[in-house]
Amino acid sequence: MILKKGNSIKSDIFVISEEVRNALSENKAIVSLESNVLTHGLRYPLNIETILKMESSIRAKGAVPATIYIDNGKIVVGSNLSIIEKFSNDQSIVKVSSRDIGSILAKKESGATTVSASLVCSDMLGIEFFSSAGLGGVHREASQTFDISSDLVQISRCNTNIICAGVKNILDIGLTLEFLETHCVPVLTYQSEKFPAFFCQDSGFKSPCNIEDINTLCRILMMNKNLNLKGGSVIAVPPLLSDSLDSELLKDIIRLAIEKSKEENVSGKNVTKFIMRELEEKTSGMTSKANANVLISNATFAAEIAYKYKELNK
Repeated sequence: MILKKGNSIKSDIFVISEEVRNALSENKAIVSLESNVLTHGLRYPLNIETILKMESSIRAKGAVPATIYIDNGKIVVGSNLSIIEKFSNDQSIVKVSSRDIGSILAKKESGATTVSASLVCSDMLGIEFFSSAGLGGVHREASQTFDISSDLVQISRCNTNIICAGVKNILDIGLTLEFLETHCVPVLTYQSEKFPAFFCQDSGFKSPCNIEDINTLCRILMMNKNLNLKGGSVIAVPPLLSDSLDSELLKDIIRLAIEKSKEENVSGKNVTKFIMRELEEKTSGMTSKANANVLISNATFAAEIAYKYKELNK
């Protein structure tokens, strides 16, 4: 078993596919993915179609996909058709944040990894690139609720870089950027002066740092690593114009969805799923299709970065 140097966790909690195991031992480019896409992110069969396309697009760019699951008390790294089918259809599989990993493993249960849980598992294995759609963040009205995603905390702790389409537009994006700055997390956008918002190209906030080419982006990441700076970087990639939605069009829908979640006493980690389902319904599925397209395009770009990063390191 290959664990990051100095990691004392016993290797018997991991089940790693041969493809990922070989990539780790041969120091190949790897991109990790969350399994929450299958269980709570997208509906069947779009969830299966999307994860297969994500993994295929990563391989096409010369990298290896490492989707992370927790199944029967084991951290499973690398997909197979059996586990994909299970996680896309089994409604009993819970959403696992980083704080839940220990209890789910100890009770020998199964759970779908979120961004924060995936970052922790990726960091344990020394995987330096993780791809998702939209990063979690500071929720609206957080000054009263204190609802802040553990994604933000874990990106500041784990040495795994996240490629995403910015922050989910249902959140308070301004406060999220402030939180990331306070926790010294580099926020880089690719070829855009504007910080994106999930399936919207423009969140209304300026990018803290715009990078125009992959080589420069990789050199920044290498410099951060060589300086032994703790934590990863947020690499925000705006969605393709063909995949993006109008943020103005979504504003009222999001506001009403948030109000409805309060009326129905939805709280904690269930809030995001509730609001995303409301958006899906009110836009006749447009947001789900955009979500799937962004997941695939981000995975493709993450593979390009991971591959170039390994080439430059040679």
